[in-house]
Amino acid sequence: MRVIRTIECFYPYVTGPANQAFNISKGLYEKEIESPIFTSFFNAENSKHEEYFDDVFVRRFRIEKKFMKYAITPSMKKAIENEKFDVIHSHNYRSYQSSLAFGIAKRMNKPFVVNTHGTLLAYKNFNMGFFSRLPYYAYDLITLKKVVNRADMVVAATKQEYNEALEFGVKKENLRTIPVGINVKEYEPAEKDSSMLNLLFVGRISRNRNLQPIIKAMKILKHENVKLTVVGGEAKSSETSKEGYFDELKKLANGLNVDFIGPKYGKELRDYYKKSDVFIYTSLYENFGQTILEAGAAGLPIISTKTGVANDIVEHKKTGFIVGDDEPKKIADYVMELSDKSKRISFRKRIREKVRKDFDWDNIINKYIEIYKSVS
Repeated sequence: MRVIRTIECFYPYVTGPANQAFNISKGLYEKEIESPIFTSFFNAENSKHEEYFDDVFVRRFRIEKKFMKYAITPSMKKAIENEKFDVIHSHNYRSYQSSLAFGIAKRMNKPFVVNTHGTLLAYKNFNMGFFSRLPYYAYDLITLKKVVNRADMVVAATKQEYNEALEFGVKKENLRTIPVGINVKEYEPAEKDSSMLNLLFVGRISRNRNLQPIIKAMKILKHENVKLTVVGGEAKSSETSKEGYFDELKKLANGLNVDFIGPKYGKELRDYYKKSDVFIYTSLYENFGQTILEAGAAGLPIISTKTGVANDIVEHKKTGFIVGDDEPKKIADYVMELSDKSKRISFRKRIREKVRKDFDWDNIINKYIEIYKSVS
């Protein structure tokens, strides 16, 4: 079996969909299934046309035109048509690469699989006016949603995303839920400094991530021995969102024990999880929320809004706490509750076991192989 994978942007530009695409291809390779990645130079202008990440072959194509994240790469068409493959698997809806792959698959009578990564209805959860939403409506109207409605299989990562796909019109028989995986062994908890309760947020800093309640909670906790580390750089969640959010947060955090350290990756990022005590995430919306899963793998009790994978791994008062999107007092109260080390240890054991059971990469790769076989 050979599976062609398409995605509009890939490493070194790190995103949740790029991480997932890479890990699926890598897992398939380990099971002796080739799955090269076809992508563009979106945010990777200085990268090579062809290169390997571990054993995963990546081929990039020049962007001729771009609108928002819709990067048009016409030269990809002939390249895919000249490849031998059994399945085309695309990542993201409203993507030129997914539309192109869908058309090629149908013309060549090959199965087409697509992961939506929250791209079906996520825009409705952002603070956008009608005219900002117009490109989304127009795309759906022009294409008749055929990339997902006529796909052989649509893959959602969470129960939330599964329900959104049904609302969007995807048929239940063509829809599966396969979560994003993680290697729990890489997140083995480390001994922590008990003199300070270390809180952690990890994610791109944009308005929909809604960090104000966390910083307001730090105001309430000002005289406690608590520190908040914010990992991530400013990034807009859409081309239409207002800039300057990072500066607003730094002003709000002035005089508090809050450290903005910018983006971190790989082992350096895992070390921040390992040396923290509690993970806090008050995003207004996530289709998945990779950093929530990473925090769970590291055994951190999680204080989170009811979004993305938090719905699947945060059991209230057992592995963490669920809060509303503007409840700094509750956040502060839960932080103080988790200052009890024995409670943190109890939460840590439960959440790591849940992540290990439900999100192990090897089990997830086997589920993708089952899908490929079922549609071939």
